[in-house]
Amino acid sequence: MRYLLYICIIALTCATIITCNRPPYYATNKIYRQQAGEYAARLKQNPGITANDTLTAAPYFVGTTNFTMRKPNFVVIHHTAQQTTEQTLKTFTLPRTEVSAHYIIARNGTVYHILNDYLRAHHAGAGKWGSITDMNSCSIGIELDNNGTEPFADAQVASLLVLLRQLKQAYNIPTANFIGHADFAPARKTDPGIAFPWKTLAENGFGLWYSDTLRSAPEGFNYLLALRLIGYDVHDSTAAIKAFKRHYMQDTARQLSPRDLSAIYDLMNKS
Repeated sequence: MRYLLYICIIALTCATIITCNRPPYYATNKIYRQQAGEYAARLKQNPGITANDTLTAAPYFVGTTNFTMRKPNFVVIHHTAQQTTEQTLKTFTLPRTEVSAHYIIARNGTVYHILNDYLRAHHAGAGKWGSITDMNSCSIGIELDNNGTEPFADAQVASLLVLLRQLKQAYNIPTANFIGHADFAPARKTDPGIAFPWKTLAENGFGLWYSDTLRSAPEGFNYLLALRLIGYDVHDSTAAIKAFKRHYMQDTARQLSPRDLSAIYDLMNKS
């Protein structure tokens, strides 16, 4: 009897230790694996036998041997607008929020990879960049732990540059396709904000920047057409101008100065 009691105590102790040693997001990691497994199972099905197949009249399914995974072609940079990385991690693991990203970078430079690069995160929302309206389906979202009013820490920017270099090399992402959330959704968003070091990123090959020596824009220059050619949605011209100035001129004025027009002209020719 005493022997059985000892066995029970040992078993309970081991169970307690295992429970205590679980990572903080054990429960949501389990849900992640379950959802990923469900998508994997769906991919393995022959299209002809699935209920939601777009074509069901074909006599049989013929599986091509020539295919690969779809790759991201854009990177969209955000600030979290929250106070801590832990707060953002919690936000991204609550189903009711319906928001997520692929990476979170803490103020101290720690990088959290929270979603497989090939999966679609819910980070960009409604907006337009060039002809793209569904940015979530072709991009990687990176959230920087920043409440939107503070400078970005050196360690955080250093980690971001390392991550961007890896992503650009892995997926052959064009230099021009590193943008901010506000560039894609100028009427709704301001992130990553005027304090973000876009010039530093551009100097490292991530995003465009205007030349140090600018030529004056020609007389009659159509700056709205130029902004559209750069990528901005100019349906709301005021929002587009503010987004451009926030990114490239690091101010939020609604009016365009002669220098602003010269920068737009320069970037248009680089796009």
